[in-house]
Amino acid sequence: MQKYNVLVADDEPEIRDAIEIYLKNENMNVFKASHGLEALDILEKEDIHLIILDVMMPGLDGIQTTFKIRESRNIPILMLSAKSEDTDKILGLTVGADDYLCKPFNPLELTARVKSQLRRYTLLGHYKATEDEIEVRGLVLNKRSKTVFVDQEEVRLTATEYRILELLIEHRGRVFSIEEIYEKVWKEPYFNGENTVAVHVRRIREKIEINPREPKYLKVVWGIGYKIEK
Repeated sequence: MQKYNVLVADDEPEIRDAIEIYLKNENMNVFKASHGLEALDILEKEDIHLIILDVMMPGLDGIQTTFKIRESRNIPILMLSAKSEDTDKILGLTVGADDYLCKPFNPLELTARVKSQLRRYTLLGHYKATEDEIEVRGLVLNKRSKTVFVDQEEVRLTATEYRILELLIEHRGRVFSIEEIYEKVWKEPYFNGENTVAVHVRRIREKIEINPREPKYLKVVWGIGYKIEK
């Protein structure tokens, strides 16, 4: 049986120690950090399968740490917070967390959620499509973590490139005009945005296509616009 490595980042030693006891009883290795920077340092050195992050930490808090992690990793993140307002939960999930648990939490619920995320990430394969993912012939876009993979290799897109690809892949098969793409992605009226859109589309193609001159995914419909093939 695989022994999973879980990173727990919380500025309260009692919380870290308690979680360590719960997870060690489930045969998991636990690495502990007291703030976000320490968590990122451990993440670089160890093979971590899941991260438990407290939202409120000194220095680099849980939200900022999640942003940094999502720049390069799709690892499951479970957020902890003493706050129970919906806005805090939504913010945590929006920036890339996979689950959210309010303090004080039930130890059984914590371990159940951890095991559920680990099953999804490792046993089911973290490149396989989930309810948060859209998959088109090896191109996978994860809406929660804002990541893109092509044939299981991560592709680094800018925020604007990601939004364009997300728009097209969510409506694959539909042709979007340059004007539609500009107004939906830039959220402002279209005015001389043709070159702007074309440049971003070219960069997306260079990143997701094996041969950008003969694109497999992002196609141009001459005189009309662009689409992602079904």
